Order: sequence, then structure tokens, then C-alpha cells
Amino acid sequence: MTPDELKNYMATHHESDFLLVDVRQPEEYGKEHIPGAKLCPIMTYVAGLYEQPGDRDLIFYCQSGGRSAAAAALAIEEKVTTRDVHYLTGGIEAWEDRTLPDFPKISIFDLSGTQEELLRTAMDLEKGALRYYDHVAKRFAGKSFAGVFSRLAEAENAHARTVYDVWCRMVDEPPPFETIFQELKGHILEGGEDLKKMLKRVISIKSDTCMILIELGLLIENAALDLYKAMADQTVDRHTKKAFLAIAQAEKAHMKILLGQIEKCAQT
Repeated sequence: MTPDELKNYMATHHESDFLLVDVRQPEEYGKEHIPGAKLCPIMTYVAGLYEQPGDRDLIFYCQSGGRSAAAAALAIEEKVTTRDVHYLTGGIEAWEDRTLPDFPKISIFDLSGTQEELLRTAMDLEKGALRYYDHVAKRFAGKSFAGVFSRLAEAENAHARTVYDVWCRMVDEPPPFETIFQELKGHILEGGEDLKKMLKRVISIKSDTCMILIELGLLIENAALDLYKAMADQTVDRHTKKAFLAIAQAEKAHMKILLGQIEKCAQT
């Protein structure tokens, strides 16, 4: 939901029809928030300590979209409401017209391709995510949050191996994993973002580094979750479907790893 769509929604719906939830930290909420929003820090939400009405639309927002995307994904997964679930694209930064213009989306997946092509592309996307997380971990080596991104880089390698194992069943005389992984470019991340442009954005971060990196990571993982669920729905091969669903489940675990870092961001 874009800022204009949210403004129009709020103008045309009764307050009893929806709940606007700010999933940031109390200090962020205290600095500025959308009028009428209820504060529920994301980790309170994830821990299940926040009861949501099951008969109202839920609209989540945060600083730039990452935390609210994760909250919306979890709300949909857990079926916490019979109504619609949305999140504000770009967060309060977009609401206040402060969004940076360099977070492009690219069409990278032709779901009509062969199973072999889908799997090879999936491995390429995993390499892109690995390269991104590895760069972040090395660039901020020594920071308390660097280890989180090292863990995610290792996880992307494991995902690629999972996909490779399924791919091997479909090709004659497959090369070793190390060989094919080396050949892959990894120029695009799982969520469809261009790696070079994402790295430029990382380099441009001047303040609130930890929180911005967490937000970016959540956006990547949420997009990856959507992608792998779509791929699982598309495929008819049970081994491929199982692999894609396993990775989708892992993407949710990645979101929780990133969310677990948020309270530590205030200490950096």
C-alpha cells in the first residue's frame, strides 16, 4: 500500500474498520508517527504479546518498510484476521516524502520456464543474496550486528545447495556444486534487486546504520518468501516443490533472525 493509497483508505473508511499499527521502537514512535497509529514494537508482536482484532483490516508501517513487511507476512501466515492485511510501502519515510529513489525492482523470473531453468535461476539468486550479506558483514566487521549478516550469508549458500540437489536429478552428469556456483553471476538478489545498486545504497548510509540494514534485509527476505512460494505453486515436480517450500520457510526464519537484532541496534 503506497502513502497515497493509505491516505485515501483512511479518508474513506471508518476508524472501526481498521487498525494502523506502528511496529517500530518506542523512541522512534515518540519522534514522529502517523496520527491514529497504535504502537506495537515488532518483537512484542512476534512474541505474541499483542492481541489483534480479528474483524478489522490490519495496516502495518515502520521506518522504511522492512519491519512492517515482515509483520504483514507473519499476520497472513498465522491468519490473525479474517480481513485484509497491508503494509505501508516505504514506511514513514515515504509517508513524509523522504524515500530514497534508488531501491529498484527488476523482473527476473519467468515462471513459465523449465524446471531446470527455474532451479538454476534460483541458485543464481541465492548467490546474489550471499554476495550482498557477505559484503555487509565485511564492510561493518567489528560492529555488533555484523555477525547476523555472516550467518545469513552462510544460510544462502545452504539454500543454493538445497536447490542444487534437486537440479542434479534433472540433468545428465551435473558438475559439482562448487563449479556451477562459481559460474553463476549473482548480480540479482532473491527479491529482484540489482546487487550493485543495493551495495551503493549500503555505502551511502550515513546514520542509523544498523536499523537501515535490518530494514533492507527484511525487505529482501520478505520478497524472497513471496518468490519461493510462487515458485512452489508453479511447479508440479514434488521434489522441486518441497525444496522451494523449505526455502520459503527458511526465509521466515531469516526474518526472525533480523528482527531479533532490532533491540541491539539501539546499542550501536
